Amino acid sequence: MTGRRSSARIAAQSSSQGSQSSSPPHPKSSPAGKKRKNDATGSPPSAKRGKKNGEPAQKTLEETIQNGTSEQPAPEKPDAGMKDTAEDKQEETQPESTNGHATESKAEDAKAEEEESVEPKKEADNEQAETGATESKEETKPVETNGNAVEPGARDDDDVPSTILEKGIIYFFFRPRVNVDDPQDVNDVARSFLVMRPIPLDAKLGDGPIGDEGNCRLLALPKKVLPKSGKDRFITFVEKCKTSFAELKETFLTGSEYQTKTQGTKHTAPVTPLAEGIYAITSTGRESHLAYIINIPSEVGEVQADFGLKQRGSFVVSVKNPEQPPTGRQNVPSGPEYPQEIVDEFRGLRWKPLEPKYLNYDHAQFLMIGEDYEKATEQRPKDQREDNAPPEQELEKLEGEDEIRVKHLKGDDAIFTDLHVTAKDIPEVRTTW
Repeated sequence: MTGRRSSARIAAQSSSQGSQSSSPPHPKSSPAGKKRKNDATGSPPSAKRGKKNGEPAQKTLEETIQNGTSEQPAPEKPDAGMKDTAEDKQEETQPESTNGHATESKAEDAKAEEEESVEPKKEADNEQAETGATESKEETKPVETNGNAVEPGARDDDDVPSTILEKGIIYFFFRPRVNVDDPQDVNDVARSFLVMRPIPLDAKLGDGPIGDEGNCRLLALPKKVLPKSGKDRFITFVEKCKTSFAELKETFLTGSEYQTKTQGTKHTAPVTPLAEGIYAITSTGRESHLAYIINIPSEVGEVQADFGLKQRGSFVVSVKNPEQPPTGRQNVPSGPEYPQEIVDEFRGLRWKPLEPKYLNYDHAQFLMIGEDYEKATEQRPKDQREDNAPPEQELEKLEGEDEIRVKHLKGDDAIFTDLHVTAKDIPEVRTTW
């Protein structure tokens, strides 16, 4: 399992690096002053070395050009045409001293022309940089997720095994007994709960919190602990279906106080998160299974083990016919109000393999029986013949995606982010009593 998680992280990192490296680097524009200087002078280094060091003409000309302008005067005539007499040198020097202002004026005009030519170039470079930045942003822009991590349609139909009836995110909670703020063991617990947040079968998980689509289910487990083996058969019921995270925060997650006539004020503590992970409802034809893989906490602790949670677990799940009487003493509400077409599907039987649609009614009851995880992810013989993907493959994909998502949301804090609560509203995930 560790190897699969590591590979999921590596794959995500390599994908991110690939998208960044695919953006071409922006070319740097060379300084305009240097380019203009080379174009203006146009004389090779050998021409400069050919001049005499004693000539005052060249020295005086450079001193007349101020502010470090890059525009240079036209090159002088070749050395072959120059005269060596003192009279010629005097005549050559005299105009330079008298026309110094004209030389400065020409240099300033050339500088103005250079600035005018450089300005459009800067604007063009800026436009090019902005265009490149926009293209880079478009290349590295994350997949649109409508404000949450769920990416519908990201899976091909062939990638989704036919045995998976539903998949999504699952949360486990417990609530302490009345007036108990610091439970020390399961005996201090009043009831355990599961929250299912279904996602489309063809969806994958990206970064960010799980969006609030108003399709959550709050399931109550009166026995407080989950079934650990085939000998454990516990009734679970839907306390609230088609609910939102906002409504769960308002009516379920947080604590409350109330007055009694005999004992005064009583305090109900907020729920405590046990775990977060992914789940799938699978069907092998004759029976249905609820399989899960935990990502929070990263390792199952003492508290999780006491509630029957494993890193990977599953249960056989069968929905109860509401027209059949209850078996034994059960602390559950009256049955759901199924439409007649659903009641007819039971054909008078007490139990039927669970299908997701049965959980979309308040007070729906179903039986959970402990089993091994491998049984819930078995592939049908028909799927094997058709070379379809096994259920375990999709569960592991979903687990890897959720693990990366949780990591980017700072680990255990992902539960608070998903549910839109803070540590002031509910306690943190605990692994020890």
